[in-house]
Amino acid sequence: MTPVVHRTPMLESATLNRISGAHLHLKLENMQRTGSFKLRGAFNKIAHLSARELNRGIVTASAGNHAQGIAYAAAKRGATAKIFMPERTPQAKIQATAAYGAEVVLAGASYQEAYEAAHAECQANQSVFVHAFDDNQVIAGQGTVAAEMFAQCPELDTVLVPVGGGGLAAGTVCYLKSVKPGIRVIGVQSDHAPAAYNLFHHDQKQANRESPGIAEGILVDKPGERTIPVLRHYLDDLVIVTDSEIAQAMLLMLERSKMLVEGAGAASLAAVLSGQVPANGRHIGLIVSGGNADTEELALLKQMALDVSRNVCKL
Repeated sequence: MTPVVHRTPMLESATLNRISGAHLHLKLENMQRTGSFKLRGAFNKIAHLSARELNRGIVTASAGNHAQGIAYAAAKRGATAKIFMPERTPQAKIQATAAYGAEVVLAGASYQEAYEAAHAECQANQSVFVHAFDDNQVIAGQGTVAAEMFAQCPELDTVLVPVGGGGLAAGTVCYLKSVKPGIRVIGVQSDHAPAAYNLFHHDQKQANRESPGIAEGILVDKPGERTIPVLRHYLDDLVIVTDSEIAQAMLLMLERSKMLVEGAGAASLAAVLSGQVPANGRHIGLIVSGGNADTEELALLKQMALDVSRNVCKL
């Protein structure tokens, strides 16, 4: 995967360390090609497809980042790609996906509705469906993030990973627990889509909220059938954060680290700043999963951040 996938850097910020009282090591997947970790799993899956499968065409559903990964990987192998995305997907992600040569279809108000439309397309045309997270080769590809993190910073004692469908979290926790069983791996989910949180803590399913939220990359109604058993068995905890907490983390990274990351990418930092995860004195790896943010929403993000009830720091 080396010729296609970048080995992204890890950054330690003196300002974030001071605010949190911990050593925070940011794994910058926002600097990955296509702007997200999703390329790892997408390329790993498509690299394993046969020529006959590639000729049938590739179809997927995505909130945005998986779409770009599939579009790029399909183009690399000379295959056509048709991507179904929710109607609320930020324009930046739609345009980037189309720029890689994929056909984009906007369908439904949520990832689940886009997923159902993509499945109907596959049944009608016998295309190859590549799931955004519920696929073993996709999960394995995402796990390369954790392999790089451990090589770059073996003193890590805790890793926070954003959770939507669970592909990144499953790949991360499987790798880390295999090489360092005592490490704590904690999932972070948006309170706008707490399905994995509810299954992890209460063994119950709950429908996604109607309001879309700012972390569209992790707003998934239904986690994967492959990923949830892994998360429930291996994760040490799974916490949720609010949109206001995510917005605060996004603005803090923009002001102090000069990086504009998307909502899902800031979720792990939000969990530390909001006190959801004990941090004092620890070496904590934060997976900044993507950087495909919509710049038109900056004013809204600032207002949301100012509404945070816990004033962790002044922005």
